Amino acid sequence: MNTDVDILQLVIATVLFLVMMFGIGFILNMLLKTTWFPIYMYLIVLLPLFIWQTWDDTKSFAGNFTAFTFVDILPAIGALIGAYVSGATIRALRRGGYKMF
Repeated sequence: MNTDVDILQLVIATVLFLVMMFGIGFILNMLLKTTWFPIYMYLIVLLPLFIWQTWDDTKSFAGNFTAFTFVDILPAIGALIGAYVSGATIRALRRGGYKMF
């Protein structure tokens, strides 16, 4: 029974990260008139910040990266997908003739 709750929480967290990154990316794309800025921001700022925050000095370099589990990685992948979809949506809107995006 406890495993079902954990899987449900993982699915909800992944969808939540996807939707949040899509929304933030869409707004940033509109304000900054860029297309792929959210992916760059995710890869250059957010991902290293998360790794730095969870870094343990007592472990080796490989030990720190093998400490990440599926539960840590899946929401991060959901957020990356959300960033990509926001850029693809802005690109599709611009190709459709919407100039405000």
